[in-house]
Amino acid sequence: MNIEQNQIEKHNDSLFSSHQRKIDFLKADWSHVDLESIIRKLVDFQIAIPSWALGTGGTRFGRFAITGGEPRTIEEKIEDVGLLHGLNGASGAISLHIPWDIPQHAESLKSLASSYGLKFDAMNSNTFQDQAGAPHSYKFGSLQHVNKAIRKQAIEHNIEVIKHGIALGSDALTVWLADGSCFPGQLNFRQAFENTLESLQEIYAALPENWKMFVEYKAFEPNFYSTTVGDWGQSLLYASKLGKKAYTLVDLGHHLPNANIEQIVALLLMEGKLGGFHFNDSKYGDDDLTAGSIKPYQLFLIFNELVEGMDAKGMNHAKDLGWMIDASHNVKDPLEDLLQSVEAIMIAYAQALLVDRKALKAAQDNNDVVKAQEILQNTFRSDLRPLLAEARLRAGAALSPIALYRDLDIRSQLVSHRGNTVATGL
Repeated sequence: MNIEQNQIEKHNDSLFSSHQRKIDFLKADWSHVDLESIIRKLVDFQIAIPSWALGTGGTRFGRFAITGGEPRTIEEKIEDVGLLHGLNGASGAISLHIPWDIPQHAESLKSLASSYGLKFDAMNSNTFQDQAGAPHSYKFGSLQHVNKAIRKQAIEHNIEVIKHGIALGSDALTVWLADGSCFPGQLNFRQAFENTLESLQEIYAALPENWKMFVEYKAFEPNFYSTTVGDWGQSLLYASKLGKKAYTLVDLGHHLPNANIEQIVALLLMEGKLGGFHFNDSKYGDDDLTAGSIKPYQLFLIFNELVEGMDAKGMNHAKDLGWMIDASHNVKDPLEDLLQSVEAIMIAYAQALLVDRKALKAAQDNNDVVKAQEILQNTFRSDLRPLLAEARLRAGAALSPIALYRDLDIRSQLVSHRGNTVATGL
């Protein structure tokens, strides 16, 4: 379904007086900062929505569908992302997962996406599940497998994903491997690494010149004794061996407890090997919770390093890294959940943009620990939601996306149109 511009304008008119008071106060409070340039950066910043997050997720014990109206096809998933983008002006891309969402008619999909102002972000392969009709199982791994025929099947799948991406206008491939071992002695670590590297090299050779390969890592699950790409160092090692088009991808949930993700990000960016992000949040492990719902200060600290590092390298904040949500929770309306995640990510980005870099550098150079902390926490504790709302207003989106979503009763409209459906894919 479409949200009409007049519906957004009516919503914005009802909130404009309150918004204007808040943004005027913020501008007065931050009069020493060029807020106009920050608003422009917020308007430009886009966060890709994964096709698998548009339906309810689940746990190991079950999947609890919402009231219905979940997308049944790729076309309906594009419509849902278009709906999100219409509401927040910051969800301008969709990321497909193959074979959950195999595009059959690339040109018509590109045309549909374009009508919503969307592009196709990184393509995602899947060798962590056995696929219908496939001759081989990935029970004991895919790109690492001791059986060359199984490795070949996984390689060919990734190359197929690249071909789909070329047809859609994507320019990146994300590879996440569930490969590893559950028990000591199950595999030879060195051989598993070498097999994986050789497999990745074949996939890398199939990349178009303007493409990137993102190598994702995870310390645990589904294998609990070892994973073949278990941390950022192993991912960096693969990316370095593969070549200039290969990068590390950071999923915020793919770390051991208390890992200093902001330091990881800073060093990968310094080395020119940070490719992008999968945003989510967690309390215990890879919980895939709404971004910023558990550890908002950590999210801000990550963006603080990102903004400082990107500016040091003269990078374009909106285009030079891949920004994508990877969340899937099972007790919320997924569209509302995604709106909340995008809001949290944008807030953290805005906070990082407002950090007084000159004062922070002086405090660091003087070993003034208290001052450095105060600079960061002063920005973090400031309510920057009016700044985001102003960016949305200028982008033609809603001042309060979730409020408008609920006022229009969009979920009920989707149920009325689609019925009691459950999304395809995951």
